[in-house]
Amino acid sequence: MNELISVTPVGLLRQRMIDDMNMRHFGRETQRNYIRDVGRFATFLGRPPDTATAEDLRRFQVEQRETGVPVPVDYR
Repeated sequence: MNELISVTPVGLLRQRMIDDMNMRHFGRETQRNYIRDVGRFATFLGRPPDTATAEDLRRFQVEQRETGVPVPVDYR
């Protein structure tokens, strides 16, 4: 069973991401890490991540590198 358990309502975009990760058999840690990283990205943007441009992603990656955030590890 690779489903994340949530006690708060899940938005449609987040639920789709969780469903896609389950379909691809991502482990719990990988799912947790991906959701955390997308949350960081959304906070950086100040808007939903599905509205991001390629330039937004690039700016986020540069900011993460400059602040010393480690590169995410894929635990699949």
